[in-house]
Amino acid sequence: MLAAAAVVAGAGVGFGSGRAPGQVQAATKGPVGWDTFRDLSAMSRSRGAEQSLQFSSYDRTGGNNDGFEGTYSCLRTSERGCVIAEHEGPGEITSIWSTREPLGDVSATGNIVVELDGRTVLDAPFIDVVTGKLGAPFAWPLVGDANDTAGGVVIKVPMPYRESMRVTVENNPYFYHLSYRVFPDADGVRTFDPNDPATDVLEKLRAFGVADPKGGPSGVPVRRDFDLAPGAATTVAELSGPAQVNQLRVKLPQVVAAPQVVDDGRAFGAGGGSRFTMRVHPDNQGIRVIRRYDPQIADQVGSLHVNGRQVGEWRSGAATPGLWGVQVIDVPAEVTAGRSTVEVENRFLSSSLDFNEFRYDVHSLVGGEWVRTDVLDLGPGHPGEESAHGYRIDNPVFAREKLIGRYPHSPEDVAASDAVLDGVRLRITFDGQTTVDAPLGEFFGTGLGEYDVRSLMSSVDPGLDGWYTSWWPMPFREGATVELVNTSGVPVVGATAEVTSAPADLPPGTGYFHATHHRGNTVPGQDWNFLTTGGSGTFYGVTHSMRGLIPPGAQTRTAQPQSDLESHVLEVNQRNYLEGDERFYVDGSREPAWHGTGTEDFYESGWYFRFGTTYSMPMAGNPSHEIGGDGCRYDCTGGYRLLLNDAVPFRHHLVAGIEHGPGNDEPGDYGSTAYWYGGNVSGSLLPLPPLPSQPSSVPAPTPSVTPPTSSAVPTRPSRPTTTAPHTTGQDDGDFLDLGHVVEDVLGADDD
Repeated sequence: MLAAAAVVAGAGVGFGSGRAPGQVQAATKGPVGWDTFRDLSAMSRSRGAEQSLQFSSYDRTGGNNDGFEGTYSCLRTSERGCVIAEHEGPGEITSIWSTREPLGDVSATGNIVVELDGRTVLDAPFIDVVTGKLGAPFAWPLVGDANDTAGGVVIKVPMPYRESMRVTVENNPYFYHLSYRVFPDADGVRTFDPNDPATDVLEKLRAFGVADPKGGPSGVPVRRDFDLAPGAATTVAELSGPAQVNQLRVKLPQVVAAPQVVDDGRAFGAGGGSRFTMRVHPDNQGIRVIRRYDPQIADQVGSLHVNGRQVGEWRSGAATPGLWGVQVIDVPAEVTAGRSTVEVENRFLSSSLDFNEFRYDVHSLVGGEWVRTDVLDLGPGHPGEESAHGYRIDNPVFAREKLIGRYPHSPEDVAASDAVLDGVRLRITFDGQTTVDAPLGEFFGTGLGEYDVRSLMSSVDPGLDGWYTSWWPMPFREGATVELVNTSGVPVVGATAEVTSAPADLPPGTGYFHATHHRGNTVPGQDWNFLTTGGSGTFYGVTHSMRGLIPPGAQTRTAQPQSDLESHVLEVNQRNYLEGDERFYVDGSREPAWHGTGTEDFYESGWYFRFGTTYSMPMAGNPSHEIGGDGCRYDCTGGYRLLLNDAVPFRHHLVAGIEHGPGNDEPGDYGSTAYWYGGNVSGSLLPLPPLPSQPSSVPAPTPSVTPPTSSAVPTRPSRPTTTAPHTTGQDDGDFLDLGHVVEDVLGADDD
């Protein structure tokens, strides 16, 4: 049994880059370690010659045994246990995900040991790491357990190394992914120091979905109020460069929130209460606190106190089973002005049974306008979020794990809202190239309707006066045009859009922001394509709207899930489309640089999102699940995955996609919007450095036979029926020498 040690002291050692002062060199890699999160504006810049690779437990035969039996989960077995990743040379561990039965509890995996440059920097029970027991930097949301992610566990702490890395777990982990970066050199790389709490990064990530993670001044806003008839277009902003769009917001008052919401919560009884801390804008002119509760409990009355002062009472009224209750209490500026946080307390006054609370939102009034500045989603599925807000409850009487409630919107309003989100497109042209063309809903992270989204780079606030907000940095050299085009049959009335930009430096290697949309039916035997593109760039993630088309009574597949926990589901598994693995092919490689273990696994959850429990984390989430209604014919799922520290760079070609079903054999109506950077904003490129040597330890290759149910090499999908181009064209400038740079590496692959 390995010792249950915490992180090991003394692992961090500083190293200089050895670069002469004032010397201009091509970047050999992107930001390293914590700088990946500290300098998010650098996302648009070239990542030089680094590579993104993945170890995982995927079935090497092309079947669906991606961890159920643990057959492919150990690269080898050492005296310390099951080795799941190892590499010699400089690089960085970027993300670790795992799950196992029951429902993501990894206690039986035992200790996880991370060795970097010959030193042990982490040796502790895996379950203690992901639940935050070790403390910063291994704290939420840089770690999350199966409650935080609805079925998986994650470690998002970046761990750079100069010479080597090895990750070992005590017992077979069954399902896992580990993504890592490979660097061509160790310049600027400092070995990960587990004693650095990276408090600033934690605070930035804990504000996901409510604040610009880039920080600093965002620039000058250009705002447009507009109506938009079917078939019409409107220009929101025309901007001059060199500059960068730092924030883009849209408000659609006519759109109603998706009616069905799955949530968990807590309740306290007589004499009880709850306390927590919430963020507010320091320039606020007052705030409002919004409570979501279960109104099937009648006559709930509680007092609300902010900074020790009573500011109102919560009153639920008569019981209304099956619906969600929402109440708003305004708090005057004299209580909150000049503060960046407030202390909130609720006290039980009376009820027919108890006082329950599922979620609190706080909006700050800034410049006469309400903006969401914090969210506290409560319940057993949010332990990290509760802890980060200092949540405490007195006299608790229940903890509800899953409650399905509805908002009282008419089917007609829901259908019209879905049509607007699907049919109103955001189009952005930078320096004469249209690189963004996507439906509003999916661009902001919610392609199945107006669901609450909180990711690090965008958010959707479906509440009162809610904005859809994007913080992706979008640089341009000469000019940018932002347009909205209504391809739906529903008139848009009383909408507002706002674009905030600021002057920007454009160093060589800066790329244009792209949002590439793809919509259509899945094709048997072919991966669903997120992105196929030439040129050089970096892939940073995707929003994915999956409309499964597996009807009740369909023929049962032979590759149904093997889990005992799945044996009780419908004879025909209408979520079998989630058995598909992501596969990313970089620069013409026959083998994928990434090959995952399942769709919900790619979205860093597990067990079909723990059977339909939605969740949000900064880099991944599942904001929506619909079954047989609200615009969904059978079973529909929405997910997002941001690849920020585990981005996938490419030098001349990328094919990124995901299977639909275990053998690309399940029907679906899919939509996706891929986020990436490519092209040449600055007008000049530095020479690209040579690629690093092939890593000495990489996942075992797939056998050189084509599995009977799945293609070993992806076939380019037929062009979908969509108004957006399948592949966004780009002008990469003069990079003819790139072929010479990579010729030798690719030649080895093609032999």
